[in-house]
Amino acid sequence: MAKILVADDEAGLREFLTDTLELDDHVVVAAKDGREAAKLLDDRGFDLLLTDLKMPGLDGMALLRKVRAEQPELEVIVMTAHGTVDNAVEAMKLGAFEYLQKPISGPDELRLLAARAIERRSMRDRVDATERHHHGESGGVTLTYGDPSMKPVVEAIEKVARTAATVLLLGESGTGKEVAARAIHAQSPRATKPFMAINCAALSEQLLESELFGHEKGAFTGATERKRGRIELADGGTFFLDEVGELKPELQAKLLRVLQERQFERVGGSRTLEADVRWIAATNRDLRAMIDEGRFREDLYHRLAVFPIKLPPLRERAQDLLPLAKTLLERIARDLKRSVPRLTAAAEKRLTSASWRGNVRELANTLERAAILADGDAIDASHIWIEEASERPAKSDEARASSNEVRPLVELEREAILHALDHVGGNRRRAAELLGIGERTLYDKLKKYGVDG
Repeated sequence: MAKILVADDEAGLREFLTDTLELDDHVVVAAKDGREAAKLLDDRGFDLLLTDLKMPGLDGMALLRKVRAEQPELEVIVMTAHGTVDNAVEAMKLGAFEYLQKPISGPDELRLLAARAIERRSMRDRVDATERHHHGESGGVTLTYGDPSMKPVVEAIEKVARTAATVLLLGESGTGKEVAARAIHAQSPRATKPFMAINCAALSEQLLESELFGHEKGAFTGATERKRGRIELADGGTFFLDEVGELKPELQAKLLRVLQERQFERVGGSRTLEADVRWIAATNRDLRAMIDEGRFREDLYHRLAVFPIKLPPLRERAQDLLPLAKTLLERIARDLKRSVPRLTAAAEKRLTSASWRGNVRELANTLERAAILADGDAIDASHIWIEEASERPAKSDEARASSNEVRPLVELEREAILHALDHVGGNRRRAAELLGIGERTLYDKLKKYGVDG
């Protein structure tokens, strides 16, 4: 079953096309001209466009150009009357899948051509999904494991992936929650449909709302044209909400409605839209504690936590560390266009003795630095730099004495933020990770303390 848009100014032909395509259980929407078709393309997601070339207002060629510029993945079949085949050939050069010459010989020709176009769309989606997996779109980390602590996690992912249940991924920063989300999508019936991800902590409230729901032209300063939101673009697929605990109350309420009713409006719009989306959320926060503090809606929590999965930190997965390191090195070597370096015994000992407060993300960064520093095909212990508490300079007796003084909490917090920013060269995202807070929370604190980080 596919979603098909039919555009033709002849009412009788529109009815024939719609009835014929609906015989194969497709969802068919008809437009009486190019302008109406263009509006429908902006509002909804389709798998196939079937359009006449000659229409008043906006013709099929202009409609095809719009599609190629804005939705290059959409398959297009053009219809042309006898004597205008040259125009059809031009349309093929612009990327149309095929053309039908009027009068159409019968319903079978139409159904066969539509089936071929839809199969090509589906095949391309499968190839794209395979290439994304092969090239490590999820960060180059797979759910390969050897540690017993990961066995129930992988089994839970495999079981829930086959369902439409909403999943809540829990765990410290860097434990691989997005990797797990992508694994759920890849093993689900929605695998050939879009996987859309957004970090709720990385954007301001207004920008996050616009990214999620889209906006209408003139909805706010800078909204010079209509924009489809990521929820619309994810229709039929999976939506991953990372750091969901950072959502502000107003957006929590709007998200709850989408989860309950699958309905929403664009920012500045009044038209109700629908989206068929499978939801996966993730957080390193204690949402139950946030509920008790009045900072997270309990009804939203229960909607998200239909199937919670807790990812253990790397320090609790000792048997996974070296196999995971070797998998990461393969990806790193591919990115650096080098042969895969081996780990010496001393390097392996160095890696296994670390605490990995930053989990898999810290391990990946450490290995990338080591691969750059290493000469030849081997990484030694000297190439591996890990910041540990024991490696920090010891305080002098004078410093210890002064540290007994009680200092204001705001002063200590400001100092911690400045230290974190200095440590990561001003990178706010990484500073937030080190501090164990969301990126937007960090922004708020920087503003509060008058710091330009």
